Amino acid sequence: MGAGALAMILPKDERLRLVAAFVLVAALSQVEDIRTAALALGVACLVALIERTNRRLWRRLLHVEGFVLLLFLSLPFSVAGTPLFSVGPLTATVEGAIRAGLVACKVSASVLIVMTLLGPIEPTRIGAAMQALRVPDTIVRLFVTTVRYLSILREEALRLHESMRARAFSPRSNRHTWRSYGYLIGMLLVRALERGKRVEEAMLCRGFSGRFLHTALPAPAVGDWIGFSLLAALSVVMLISGWP
Repeated sequence: MGAGALAMILPKDERLRLVAAFVLVAALSQVEDIRTAALALGVACLVALIERTNRRLWRRLLHVEGFVLLLFLSLPFSVAGTPLFSVGPLTATVEGAIRAGLVACKVSASVLIVMTLLGPIEPTRIGAAMQALRVPDTIVRLFVTTVRYLSILREEALRLHESMRARAFSPRSNRHTWRSYGYLIGMLLVRALERGKRVEEAMLCRGFSGRFLHTALPAPAVGDWIGFSLLAALSVVMLISGWP
């Protein structure tokens, strides 16, 4: 499948992309067959490569894989079943390894689905799509403001950390280090609260009434509906084939 054919399948409308991502991830969460989950992961990787997903999003996937690694280190030893190998008093089982592989495939595929469908969309456009789908205004407001000010809080944390380094702070595994990081987190929360109050006052001064105003989105094109229907059918097939 080339990039042109893939562009015809994936809907361009943000609302349909949002619903399609939710439907695919919800169907994938119910899959209990590791072969279906592995196939879904392979297809998600192929689509993400064809779509030329941003490298930064691939780095985020690596962060998720750290959690997956913990699954492979714990689940095989915590699920009863046929012994696979032993490490001292611990015995790994075949059922535990299969369960870890199943969860790993489902988590990785879900992240790739969200990255491919929603990654290229600006957060403000996602907020507009959520509002058009009648998502509660509180959730839309939390999403938009969190995305908007998360980078600002990150920069604030970096400045505080740089000021600690300027005072010859060197992290070690001791009480002083953990106390210093506790102070850092506490100061970051205090400054975030103060900034939140200032932002709220500025929004109220500009007539904010509790609802963001977005430009009305045009109706989805026929091709978007066809692409969404194909993705919905794919989720149904995946759910049926992966049901035990």
